[in-house]
Amino acid sequence: MTLSISPDDIRKQLISTESKSPVSEAEMQQAVRTLLIGLGEDPDREGLLDTPKRVVKALKYLTSGYNQSLDELLNGAVFHEDASEMVLVRDIDLFSSCEHHILPIIGRAHVAYIPNGKVIGLSKIARICEMYARRLQVQERLTAQIADAIQGLLKPQGVAVVIEATHMCMVMRGVQKPGSWTVTSSMQGVFADDAKTRQEFMDLIRHRPSFH
Repeated sequence: MTLSISPDDIRKQLISTESKSPVSEAEMQQAVRTLLIGLGEDPDREGLLDTPKRVVKALKYLTSGYNQSLDELLNGAVFHEDASEMVLVRDIDLFSSCEHHILPIIGRAHVAYIPNGKVIGLSKIARICEMYARRLQVQERLTAQIADAIQGLLKPQGVAVVIEATHMCMVMRGVQKPGSWTVTSSMQGVFADDAKTRQEFMDLIRHRPSFH
């Protein structure tokens, strides 16, 4: 399977950490005040005095992935290695925000690749997941972004990503279905083409480790 976006395209879509927001923090805080008033609250009462500041700070943290780049994140942690067996990092905790309601998405990612002369520091796989999760997201796009990033960086024989998550927009509002989970996957290279390799990956992420 061909890569849908190149490494250069991946980097171009990232916002520089030095870029300036066209909206000031004071304007963002004023927007939160307006929302509070619209909800029937008094933003000047004691309990809400600092709420606009706290909300803006929290949202900036929860979307901090916009201000990260793969180059900065990797910091050179790609190494030449004569390895050809599956590398799997599973049960990576994910916290993201639904772009439709800005409500939490909580779940886990399982990421595997089969090297083709290069490997990546294991912690960087979790950091890649976190970088893309810390943006306003839909789960389908998040899954593909993680897979495309690893494919573009390493050019491995294949990449597999599975994300299992619960969406608070389904739990707290709307259909209100607590306990429901959404599973998405992105399979590239040998994981897409070879059923045996794909099944090995699926079997490995199904196993629950005893040290948890």
